[in-house]
Order: sequence, then C-alpha cells, then structure tokens
Amino acid sequence: MDVKAYLQRIATATFDSDVHRAFVSYAADMLKESRSRDLFLRMAERSGIDARYSPLSVDRIPHADEVDAYQFYRTGQFPSTGERMQLYKQAAPRLMYRALDRLALNDDERASIRHVIVTTCTGFYAPGLDFDAMRYLGLDSSVERTMIGFMGCYAAINALKQARHIVRSQPQDSVLVINLELCTLHLQESQDLGEVLSFLVFGDGCAASLISARPQGLELIDFHAISLADTADLITWHIGDQGFDMVLSGQVPLSVGKALRAHKDELLHDGRVTQWAVHPGGRSVLDAVEEALDLPPTALLHSRDILRRFGNMSSATVMFVLQSIMQSSEAGQLGCAMSFGPGLTAETMRFVTTGAQ
Repeated sequence: MDVKAYLQRIATATFDSDVHRAFVSYAADMLKESRSRDLFLRMAERSGIDARYSPLSVDRIPHADEVDAYQFYRTGQFPSTGERMQLYKQAAPRLMYRALDRLALNDDERASIRHVIVTTCTGFYAPGLDFDAMRYLGLDSSVERTMIGFMGCYAAINALKQARHIVRSQPQDSVLVINLELCTLHLQESQDLGEVLSFLVFGDGCAASLISARPQGLELIDFHAISLADTADLITWHIGDQGFDMVLSGQVPLSVGKALRAHKDELLHDGRVTQWAVHPGGRSVLDAVEEALDLPPTALLHSRDILRRFGNMSSATVMFVLQSIMQSSEAGQLGCAMSFGPGLTAETMRFVTTGAQ
C-alpha cells in the first residue's frame, strides 16, 4: 500500500515590533555617500515590502521582551556574534511558542508526534529549539529530533521532504516541523550598498506545521532539486566575528530565471499547476519566476502578499505562502512550491490541495 503524506496545517507567528520603516531610515543615514543613499531609498520604495518584524524595538521605550534596536545597533559598536546569539537564545523560543500555541494541537495529535524537525540558519544554541519545543508541548522524551541548519531560504522544503519520508515509512507517526529565523539580528555596519541592500528585505518569523498520513491540508506529492553550475558565490552565509555575513548577489534573479526556463516543462506539468507557492526572496526574484515560467500576473499573488506584509523570513517564508494557499484554495488543485538558496539551488515540491482544514 502506497502511504501518502499530508501537510495538515500550518501556524505562523511574528514579533509585534515592525522595524521596516525605521530600518530604511537608519540604513540611509548609515550610508555616507549621497549617491548610495539616494539609490538605497529608491530601491526601498520599489521593494514591495510594507512591514518586517523583529524582537528589536524601534520605540524609544521598548515593550516587554523587546530590545532597544538603537542600543543593539550603535554606530561604531555593532554587536559581536556572541551578543547576537545571546539575543537569539532569548527571543527565538518566545516566537516559537507563539506559533506552537496557534497550531493548537489536541491531545491525540501531541501523542502522535514522534519526530521534531527544526530549520534555522540565523542562530544556534544547544540544547536548542528542538528540546524547547518538546518541553513546551509536553512531548515524550523518546521523540526523535532533527536540526536542519544553515541551508538558508530553501530549508523548509527539505524539512517537508524529510517529513514525507518519515510518514511514508512510519504511517502511524506524525512529524512536527518548525521553521524559525531571526534575520534582523545580523545587520552589518557597512558602506557597501549591495550589502546594505541585501538586508533591506529580511524580517523575522516562525512557522509550525503538522505532517501526517491523515488526508487533510496539502498532499505532498514529490520533490526535486535544481542546482546551477558556477553560481556558488551568488548566495553565501558565513559566521563572522560581528555576526553572520551574507552575500546576496544582484545576479540571483537572472540566474533563477535562467534555471527555471531550462526546467519549465517539468515545473508546469502541462499547464496543470494552478497554485504557486514561490519563496519571495525579493520583488525581483518573483518577477524573474513569473517571466521565466510565463505565469499570469495573478499566479504569485500569495507570494507577493507575504513579501509585502512580512518581508523575506528565510526558511519560514514559503510556509507563510503555503498557509495562505491552504486557507483559500479548493480541493484537487495541483501546486508547486519552490525556494532558492545557497548553491545556487532551487528546491521544489509538488502538492495537491485537499480542501480539508
């Protein structure tokens, strides 16, 4: 008997503090060269982003459980990697608990969870979020745990891939998947316009999901990875002394478009794909996907809406898009999810909507 795996439901959460406008102002002031400042402000207006959330407060009197952003990022005294990881350890569990509360697991669902998978690339500590989730939910100590670290924006697709393998081999088990990123902890003090622009799109968020053999939500059909030769330097993420150092090349949209055009037929599946959960790595990335696959303007509305409301939350973002699709789609629709990250690699997933929530 061929066992099917389903993404039953998704719960998402962000912090309360919207830092987007304050960041645009702060970053513009940080850039000393007027031409770079003017270009940055033009790009910010065209970003397609209205809000991004963080545990850093831009209010002069921070709310409870928030940190003063202007104290954390003081000119000439940006925090060390250790200081950023200390804040990650304080803030990440709080955000995860918010998402887990919204997932609203009943007693039977909690008892069925035998595996916890966590993806993150913006902070680490041990015992980590996997143990925190188990304790918070009261899961059995024998539950198996997997941490998927430093894979960037496509990590959630890989987590769903592992969850599908588990459910198909152990149909009685459910898998809890948690995707959590605190990207705003890694702003760098820089005069390099490209580097500052790379942080223009990033926000913080968490998604918690339940995957099982119960026919509810989205049926996970299959997965496929597309890796591009000679593009390894376009997206990089290294741990430095002053936080994590990101390179997000302006060539990424062009390379993504080239790769998708080469694989267009296998992604479109004879035009049967009607739901697109594309990771909104930025407005230009979504434009490149739309053009490369000849998609109608309405195809990426879910992705563009998530980008506008939350920015790019790395691995959590595609789960926000999938949640939006689950809440509005009829049964029987074929969909394709895709995320892009280091490699340069596109991780893709086909799914079918069940209409059951």
